[in-house]
Amino acid sequence: MRDIVEGLAAWRAAGVAFAVATVVRTWRSAPRQPGAAMAVAADGEVLGSISGGCVEGAVHELCQTAIDTGKARTETYGVSDDDAFGVGLTCGGTIEVLVQPDVALTELDEVLAAIGDGRPVATASVEDAQLVVWPGRVAGSLGDPDLDRAVAQRAVGMLALGTTGTIHLGAHGDQRRDELSVFVQSYVPPPRMIVFGAIDYAAAVARIGRFLGYHVTVCDARPVFATRKRFPEADDLVVQWPHKYLESAVVDERTVLCVLTHDPKFDVPLLEVALRTPARYIGAMGSRRTHEDRLRQLREAGVSEAALARLSSPIGLDLGARTPEETAVAIAAEIISLAWGGSGRPLTGLETPIHRTALESGGSDLPNGGE
Repeated sequence: MRDIVEGLAAWRAAGVAFAVATVVRTWRSAPRQPGAAMAVAADGEVLGSISGGCVEGAVHELCQTAIDTGKARTETYGVSDDDAFGVGLTCGGTIEVLVQPDVALTELDEVLAAIGDGRPVATASVEDAQLVVWPGRVAGSLGDPDLDRAVAQRAVGMLALGTTGTIHLGAHGDQRRDELSVFVQSYVPPPRMIVFGAIDYAAAVARIGRFLGYHVTVCDARPVFATRKRFPEADDLVVQWPHKYLESAVVDERTVLCVLTHDPKFDVPLLEVALRTPARYIGAMGSRRTHEDRLRQLREAGVSEAALARLSSPIGLDLGARTPEETAVAIAAEIISLAWGGSGRPLTGLETPIHRTALESGGSDLPNGGE
């Protein structure tokens, strides 16, 4: 829902009634993952998408009904053997959609504000009730105090990890039973992309990083290059020696580091620090000769082979890229491939699932956790 939060806040400010449809479960080759959301206003206006167009028409009607009745509803859509072009997913997947009118959403204004400000919050929903969990505070109820406590405990853990999904519990929160399915959606600050080296390639990488949902920082020691005019897409511009900045920066398992400085006096000390961090992805630009020389210097500096194995260099997938924009696509493709366990090969020659689930990919999070 993160991508439609501004529109929802505007509707709330204008007093517009609406309903939100959220993908809560998927099977096979579903086009959107759990957490994808679409909202419909009372006048029919639409925000967002849940299937890329496959079932939006049917869900639009469900949302209008939810607005009129004030009642939530869950519906499952899948491909029909008899009529693949009817109401269903022609891609062959199946999605379960939860439709909730705004009147059924707990502390909606506070939730929208938290999402918009990048503050962590999680919602736990069943068809007719919702629990909201902030770090240190819980609001709403799912109808049973013991269930509320059990769900809140699980939601706090999922919020800490930035994960979204369905949990199964007994009607009173019994962990050993599964009569009740509760959809927990975590909203956490976007993951970070730190781009080192204020060059034209970095500007293109910053643009695609923002497009993918990252909070983008560009760092360079040279103030004449690290300017807002050259990097309008960057969330932050830092003028500092790269390795000094990284030593004090917040880097977690969702962070990606793109080293584009292409200069040993910057690269080597920076990569020494980078390879000690838990960053998900560490890529460095340069020719194969530059890469081999960089490896030699890093080994001489005492960096282990296990740490060096984490380095993606030369950076990016082999797309035949030439321009900064094409190179940025190649780098983004490698980041996405690593996150989801993709092969980087053409889908035409593969029989693997097109849309990989978190389980199939080893549990990596989407950049815009909670969509």
